[in-house]
Amino acid sequence: MENMKREELEALRARVSCEALLEQAGYEVDLKESTRRAVKYRHGGDIIIVTHDGRGWFNPLGDEKGDVFRLAMFLEKATFPAAAEAVAALVGFHLSRPQWNPAQPMMSGEVIGDRWRRRRAPWSGSGAWRYLCWARWIPATIVRQAIQEGVLREGPFGSMWAAHVDSKGCLVGWEERGSDWRGFSTGGSKVLFRFGPDDASRLCVTEAAIDAMSLAALEGSREGTLYLSTGGGWSSATDAALCELAVRLGLTLVAATDANPQGDIYAERLRALAEASGCDWQRLRPPADDWNEVLKAKEKERREKRMETKMRPAACAPAASREASPGKSRPLTSPDARPAARQGS
Repeated sequence: MENMKREELEALRARVSCEALLEQAGYEVDLKESTRRAVKYRHGGDIIIVTHDGRGWFNPLGDEKGDVFRLAMFLEKATFPAAAEAVAALVGFHLSRPQWNPAQPMMSGEVIGDRWRRRRAPWSGSGAWRYLCWARWIPATIVRQAIQEGVLREGPFGSMWAAHVDSKGCLVGWEERGSDWRGFSTGGSKVLFRFGPDDASRLCVTEAAIDAMSLAALEGSREGTLYLSTGGGWSSATDAALCELAVRLGLTLVAATDANPQGDIYAERLRALAEASGCDWQRLRPPADDWNEVLKAKEKERREKRMETKMRPAACAPAASREASPGKSRPLTSPDARPAARQGS
């Protein structure tokens, strides 16, 4: 392998996909978080994004990137000759993941709006209501506020839809969440889910609408705060919308993203955006993985305390009450006894 010519290396680079190396190394594709142009692979806490139809890759949690040979060196901690040998061994390797279906064309705003309007807002006891209030433990007051603001819809099979709008307030898509489903509207685009006043002086950016509403519940819908969600992505439209919001005078931009490496990366992007815009910046890191986990833990603790209070035995009656309990007292004299006659009367 040390004497391999450039033409042979180029042929290997063209015949062996970065995905083949990752699959061979035990990485698994995350289909829900992948697209045709960016395929996400996970192995434990490690993440690799494959690009350029399998010919390129990068580590979103670090600075590593390159072609299939650099990936082999990164995975195996090997020199280039050993990496080239590992790549050559995978010629003809077939991926186990299914082929991508043709990409769905982006839908017009009119079609997106029609689909949204055909869906009812959640109501007490509906599938989306039960999912939000019972499965996610979001308070009914928060759900009612989101309904009043027009950012929630009843999705199919008990799921909920959370609206994403652009800087002009136009609906462009929605997050879809349910007990057995997680996705984004077909043909829609991710910009920002917004919950709270438009003229807010404090922006809390989360990674999911569920987390935005959970943080609002934990903070009691803090006055002057707009709770936002990027929908788990960071598109150029999302970046542009945040930049437009960040130019307000006296604004504080709060990075309330998840407590994991990806959340920290998003927080750094928000810090850079705040510095470029001249606004204040804060990192609000959840004590659990995300804000919904924090909310559920707090609600569970509250319910357990309430149950302990109900199960606590009643306090004992006062001593005087015990001595004078009904049916237990003994007369001091016989019922037939009469007062003794006084002597000398």
